Amino acid sequence: MARPRKFEEELALEAAMRAFWTAGYEATSTQDLCAATGLGRSSIYNTFASKHDLFSKALRHYMDERNAVLAELMDGDLPVREKVRTVLWWAVEPDPEDPAGCLVINSMIELAPRDPEVAGMLRRDNDKRLAMVRSAFETARSRGEIDATKDPLALARFVVATVGGLRVMARSGADRAALESVAGTALSTF
Repeated sequence: MARPRKFEEELALEAAMRAFWTAGYEATSTQDLCAATGLGRSSIYNTFASKHDLFSKALRHYMDERNAVLAELMDGDLPVREKVRTVLWWAVEPDPEDPAGCLVINSMIELAPRDPEVAGMLRRDNDKRLAMVRSAFETARSRGEIDATKDPLALARFVVATVGGLRVMARSGADRAALESVAGTALSTF
């Protein structure tokens, strides 16, 4: 019995996501995508309209996965400082199976300046993440966990920017001590 096409597409999308995450959009060739997904060139183009279409779907897959985990954390009952610590340490101690850095950050740098479609996806994703983190800070402020004069949006921007910076540092080869020092300094503001 053949595997359902939807299952194969999901596996291919995950594999393509990891290929793009590792090498970037431009450096990932169709041959690289064939090797990563196990699909032939014609199967890739029959399933996905183009390399760009496959990348867009892979990026969306990445964002959806990461945002689901972030939403669960931000909606949870932990104190906001623990939520922030968890998010920062995701960047300090990433899953060892994952490529270095972050596909969103990498795409912001590589594609957003010249690809309006990807730039729009990234803007919407950033807005979504900011809203989740901001909401957690608003809740924390209402519970007295943070000073009432603190701006939840400014705090959310700070956390998102710090995580992005940590991901860029990791991608460029920073060691764990350097990442921990930045994360620890950021955490000390809460």
